[in-house]
Amino acid sequence: MTHPLIDQLRFTRYEFHRAVKGVSDEEARRRFLPMNCLSWNVGHLAWQEQRYFLHYGQGQLLLPDIDRAFAYGAPASTPSLKEMVAAWRTITAAADSWLDTLTSTTLRQHVISQGKPIAYTYGNLLQRVIYHYWYHTGENMAIRQLLGHNHLPVYVGDIDNKAPYRTEEQ
Repeated sequence: MTHPLIDQLRFTRYEFHRAVKGVSDEEARRRFLPMNCLSWNVGHLAWQEQRYFLHYGQGQLLLPDIDRAFAYGAPASTPSLKEMVAAWRTITAAADSWLDTLTSTTLRQHVISQGKPIAYTYGNLLQRVIYHYWYHTGENMAIRQLLGHNHLPVYVGDIDNKAPYRTEEQ
C-alpha cells in the first residue's frame, strides 16, 4: 500500500493543478512584480519534483531544460502554460512509480548525491515538496485574484474523500 504521505502529495498536486485550471496562456504569463508568473510556478514545481524524485531518487534527469530554467534562483521568465503543464505531467508521471515504492524505512534514509549522503532524508524532501506546492498554490490563487478571476476554489478540495488521514497500517 502507498505510504500516507504519498497520498497527501497526490492530493496536493491535484489542488495545485485545480488552481491553474481556467487560466489562459496569456494570463499565465503575466507577472505581478515581485512575483513570478503562474506558468513559471508550474515549471518550478516540475523542477523540484524532477530534482528530488527523479534525480535524487532514481538518478535520472528527464527534462534538462526544466532543470536549467526553473531551479531555485533561476531568472524569471514567462513560459507557455501548456508547455509547463505538459512538462509537469511528464515529470510527475515518471516520479509516481518510484514514489509508490517508498516506505517509512526509505523515507528515513539520507539522500545520496554524487556518491555522498546529504543532510536531507527522502521524507524531508517529500515534506518540502508538499509544503512548496501549498505555497505556490496560494501564490497562484493571488495571481488569479489580481487577474480578476471570480468563483475561485476556496480552501482545499475534497480532502476527506481524496486523501483522508490514515496510518501506515491502514
